[in-house]
Amino acid sequence: MTTLFAFLHHVAAFALVSSLSLELMLVHQPLTLANARRLMRIDAVLGASAGLLLVVGLLRVFVFEKNPDYYFSSLAFIIKFGVFIALASLSLLPTLEFLSWRKAVRAGHLPDIDERRLRKVQAVIHGELAGIVVILLCAAVMAKGGWI
Repeated sequence: MTTLFAFLHHVAAFALVSSLSLELMLVHQPLTLANARRLMRIDAVLGASAGLLLVVGLLRVFVFEKNPDYYFSSLAFIIKFGVFIALASLSLLPTLEFLSWRKAVRAGHLPDIDERRLRKVQAVIHGELAGIVVILLCAAVMAKGGWI
């Protein structure tokens, strides 16, 4: 069972990074109705993969892997988990923006987004990807038993 949950954890992580990368690519292209629809769908996949990653990760900590004390005594794990929660919170800005487009997109209209808000969404997505690099560093450190 531990192998299955490790696999699910990796699948969710790769889906999250892939979705975030696609969002970054699309928010730097001209906003069309098709791209707005794509962004909304991709953001839903991003949210689902983040939720799955959190649930599976917590199940691994509390049920399928080492004792939770092992993880919560590891500075690398605490940083990794803290960055994940911070990125999930930060991710609300693009998600709320994309959700605000639903009515216009359903009506077949381009969403109204000014340049300032678009730049903020782009910056948040860049920040999320940078945060993932920190998470990957912490995961590598944990795999080698460091920062305990």
